[in-house]
Amino acid sequence: MKIYGDTMSGNCLKVRYVADHLGLAYTWVPIDIMTGESRTDAYLARFPAGQVPGVEFADGRCLAQSNAIIRHLARGSALLPDDPWAQAKIDEWLFWEQYSHEPTIAVCRFHMRYRGEPAGTRDPQKVAGGEAALDLMQRHLTQRTFLVGDAVSLADVALFAYTQFAHEGGFDLTTRPAIQGWLTRCMQALGLQRDPAVAGS
Repeated sequence: MKIYGDTMSGNCLKVRYVADHLGLAYTWVPIDIMTGESRTDAYLARFPAGQVPGVEFADGRCLAQSNAIIRHLARGSALLPDDPWAQAKIDEWLFWEQYSHEPTIAVCRFHMRYRGEPAGTRDPQKVAGGEAALDLMQRHLTQRTFLVGDAVSLADVALFAYTQFAHEGGFDLTTRPAIQGWLTRCMQALGLQRDPAVAGS
């Protein structure tokens, strides 16, 4: 299995975290999105949307979209329980992450981390959306150990990926202790090191 990705991208790190946690063998193929490596003819032949991450399996089949990938990799594991209701609740978080969380927090982070622009120039609507997303997570996690059930799941992996870097997008997690505690629990459960971006390398 080959994982094409950028270790600065939370969407790519989701796939890496799941693969490492499950002990799956893979080759990491670095893709620099800032220099157009995800737009080459060779890359687009595998992944027509021109996005990272992408996974190429040993039989040549290719799969894109981070949450589709991690859901496929985690089938039959504790990260994706067999119980249909638990799976539905995990999916609920996966869809929300891509619709309300990633488009706000990750975009603000891209603005500051990738482009090097100050927090004050972020899109106000993206900022408001990111704050609302973090507030929802804070409320949900106040009396819960993990997002779904009592153990780490794909829901946690998907939300952990960019929430851990929220401060790089100008968001303050120090006022959200439930999220901070959850981030620590996720790192421990997933076996990540102090710097999650280099875990598994």
